Amino acid sequence: MPDSGVAENKQLLRAAVLCFGKNAEKLITGAFVKIGFFRTHSDLLYQDVIEGSLIEQVEKTMDLLTTKYMKANINYEGITRTETYDYPENALREAVLNAIIHKDYSSNVPVQISVYDRWLMIYNSGRLPEGWTLETLMKKHSSIPANPDVARVFFRAGYIENWGRGISDIVKYCKNAGLPEPFYKQMGAGFALIFEKEKGAANFSYTSEIGATTQETTQATTQEKLSKSAAGILKLIEQNPEITRKQLADKLNDISEDGVKYNLDKLKKMGYIKRKGSTKSGSWVIIKRINNN
Repeated sequence: MPDSGVAENKQLLRAAVLCFGKNAEKLITGAFVKIGFFRTHSDLLYQDVIEGSLIEQVEKTMDLLTTKYMKANINYEGITRTETYDYPENALREAVLNAIIHKDYSSNVPVQISVYDRWLMIYNSGRLPEGWTLETLMKKHSSIPANPDVARVFFRAGYIENWGRGISDIVKYCKNAGLPEPFYKQMGAGFALIFEKEKGAANFSYTSEIGATTQETTQATTQEKLSKSAAGILKLIEQNPEITRKQLADKLNDISEDGVKYNLDKLKKMGYIKRKGSTKSGSWVIIKRINNN
């Protein structure tokens, strides 16, 4: 059966590009991870895009989550210093692995991690095996990876056990840390795993932008409404075109310099402002104003 042989070779080649390619996203659209820190659903303070091979993406994502997106709680046991995070590191690693390994790579939607003050959501596009429900995922189940060749690479590299225990382990780690049990929620053409600091902290009283607005992952439209932070930055620039990122962060009080940089880039991309002169001695120029504050 030559056709089946060709199909199998294509799947193996695809898995090789994903797992070992220096920049899989150039060949397979959406093969990357996107992390954002949100103050509200519509107010993104800052974000990062993680590219490279899938194995690199796991390590880079975990590094960013634990160094930039979460605060470390420091304790001492005698003279030994220990650091704990809002959510158990081993639970997050397992969740990131699950999202990357089981993502539908025919979709151009990346794995998306939305971090809020009191909860965190990891989304990946894909479908459940036939006959499965969300309840099946939360119980002990067999291992049926969406991308078996990718899963095999991660298994041989020692990242996963291939016994279908990943989700039960995530639940166990969170319970041991005194946190609510994480849960899955179907969203658009995929699933989100939600971690909470307190039960009920996650707020889903909105239409999710994940899956439903795929284009938002690759482009911004000039018609989109500005977030409160972006609007505030624009107002301050109108008052003082020479204002610096640090001064903007200080005046807004509830946004970091990284958040300011993200919003400035967004304002430039949307055609509201442009930079005149150098970074140190230049100034901002208002191109268009807003009426939607």
